[in-house]
Amino acid sequence: MMGYGTGFGSGFGGMFWMLGGILLIVGLVVLVVWAVSRATAANHGAAPSPAGTDPLDILRARFARGEITEAEYIQAANVLKAGR
Repeated sequence: MMGYGTGFGSGFGGMFWMLGGILLIVGLVVLVVWAVSRATAANHGAAPSPAGTDPLDILRARFARGEITEAEYIQAANVLKAGR
């Protein structure tokens, strides 16, 4: 028969293990939140910028990625070329 304060979950040792368990759970929650936030940021990050910073280069890259149609490309290219 166990005496008072000699069990695994009682006394100072029990408080130590309870605090350790709580810290372990909090640590796991923080780790999961961090991993999910990194995964979401990687999937929803901005598209890499085109190699050139020239407006026509950016326009060409958008057309190549299929973001704009050929008619939009021609119209925008004419506007950009007229502005030079």
